[in-house]
Order: sequence, then structure tokens, then C-alpha cells
Amino acid sequence: MSKFPLSLAISLSAALLVAACGTTKPTTQTAISKNGESYVVPEALGGFSDYVLVETQMGNIAPRIVDLDYVLADLAAYDVVFVGEAHGHVTNHYIQSKLFSGLHEKSANIALSMEQFERSQQNIVDQYLASEIGEESLVFDGKAWPHYRSSYRPLVEYAKDNKLPVIAAEVPANIVSCISEKGPEFLGDLPDEAQNWVAKDLDLEDGAYKDKFYRFMDAATGHSIGGDQSDEDIARKKLNRYAAQVSRDDTMAESIAKHITDNPGRKVFHITGSFHSAEMLGTPERVLSRLPDLKVANIHPILVTDPKNPSFSSEDLKQGRYLLLLYPVPKRFVQMKNINAFIKRTQASLDKDTCAY
Repeated sequence: MSKFPLSLAISLSAALLVAACGTTKPTTQTAISKNGESYVVPEALGGFSDYVLVETQMGNIAPRIVDLDYVLADLAAYDVVFVGEAHGHVTNHYIQSKLFSGLHEKSANIALSMEQFERSQQNIVDQYLASEIGEESLVFDGKAWPHYRSSYRPLVEYAKDNKLPVIAAEVPANIVSCISEKGPEFLGDLPDEAQNWVAKDLDLEDGAYKDKFYRFMDAATGHSIGGDQSDEDIARKKLNRYAAQVSRDDTMAESIAKHITDNPGRKVFHITGSFHSAEMLGTPERVLSRLPDLKVANIHPILVTDPKNPSFSSEDLKQGRYLLLLYPVPKRFVQMKNINAFIKRTQASLDKDTCAY
């Protein structure tokens, strides 16, 4: 089991820029025992600061515990590294920062790519990196995510301090909402400037990622489509929502591919919600569809159910080249009345997620 000091969790934004410990040689891999369909890690996760890195090679080897140096030595050979995240999890973001700085030490020619900034705000990100504007302008004018300062500041500051490019890779949220509401044909009505903010080509073909997203829609509260609607309406709405999802994956993939094409030999470190990179589906497969000769790898986070006996399933083996086992976050709600109260007080913000074009 690995951990970083609890003090770092309190002042993460400043502390992530400082190495937690001296460079060491990679440790010998530690095997993990199997119990039925689960793999059980031999040590408990004592708190949010604890984590375990597990090598799985997409399920092609018996899983084993490895340390950060081992992972860095392996990932240094890849052109694009995707690190999925459980948004807002302090240790997940800490590991992202350590991986990025560690890979930069091994390869100076590297860029940070972020789901958390939209293409339309690339000029704001560039102005911040050039010290032409301050952080408040970056956060407000750059439409940074609400927890930017606690989660992403360390990565951006590292890039800024080391004069590394940051790719604002994501499609604007309003365009995503319009596609979900009106369908992919909406893109033909976008103003000329906005045409550059979304991928030229969206892959809506059947496949593993589409099947996975449809299963997610059917199972997730608030995402299912049904009720008193015709089968045709349900199918159309499902496809529209999938097109909205794909617009994000294809735009991030196109952003990465274009940056590499414009900067031959440059590596890219991309951070994103774990759904976009799990199983090497979503964004990774769309990068490879554009630049098939690239070497691409991913790390997939798993919030364990029981931190005293951390485990993961056989199905989890194929989620990533490496798994990052993390302490679970508290339940958001226990009682239905609290869920209803949350919906009521956030309805105004939810209503903003509609097409404004």
C-alpha cells in the first residue's frame, strides 16, 4: 500500500508541486490473491491518502501490486497516456500530478491535455501560461471546473513553471447539450467559429463503447429513457445522448491527434473522467482511429467498496493497463427526502444544461 502524508491532503494545491519522497528504484511486483471472482489486496486502505497501483496489462497478466516508479518506467515508452479520474477525489488528483511530473522528468517533450478546459477557451489557457492574465481570469474567463483550485491547479502550475503546453481538449458544454437535445444534425447549424470547437467527424457506429453507454443509460438514475414514449422516440433520444457523449470523446481525441501531428515526437498526458478512457474505449480508441501507429496506455481508478479489505473484480482487469485503487468517497445521500431536496435546490443549474443556440 502507498500513501502520501495527510498534511498533503490538507494543502494539496501547494504540496503537489513538491516531490513526496526521493527517487527510488522500482520495487519487485507483489502478487495478489484471488477469492472467487475477486482479487483481494493484502493491506487495508487506511484513509483518503492511501492508494494501491495494480498492473493488469488490460487483463493479459495476473494482477500484481507495483509502485509509482515502476509505472513511470513503463509509461515512459508510450505516446499518449490517459489517466482516468473520479472527479474531485484528492488522491486521484495527487497521483495524476505525480505521474505528469514523473513522465516529464523522463521526457521533456510532453504536453498536458485536459477534459476540464473547452477548446473555445484555449486562448485563455495560453494567456495564463504566458503570465498575461492571473488565475482568477483563468478560472472565470476560462470556464474552469468548480474545483479547479483544489484538483487541477497543481497540474497547470507544473506545466506553467516548466513551459509545457496545455491542451484545452473538450467540446463546449453548450454544444454537448444541443446535440443531446437536437441530435448530431444540429452541428450543421453551428456558426463558422463554433465549427472549430467540435470534432469534424463523430463515430456513431455500433460497437463496444456504444453498448456500454446504452447500458449506463438504462441503469443510471436520471439517465434512463422510457416512460410513455414510442420505441422510435426512445431510440432517437438514446442515439442523441450517445452522439453528445461521442462529441466529447471525438473532440478530445481530435485535439490530442492534432497536437501530436503539429508537434511530431511530442508525448501527451491526458486527464479525463474514467468513463472516457476505461477499457481503452471512448477517447483512446478515437485517438487510435486518427493516428493508428501511436502507443497508447491508460490508468483506471477504482473506488473500493471495503477499504479494510480492498478488492476488485475479474471484470475490472480489462479496465486499464494499470488500476488505481482508492479509498471510497462518502455516500451523497442516505434518505430519499435529502435527494428530493437536492434536486429542488439545484434545479435552476440543471435547467441551464439546455441548448442555447
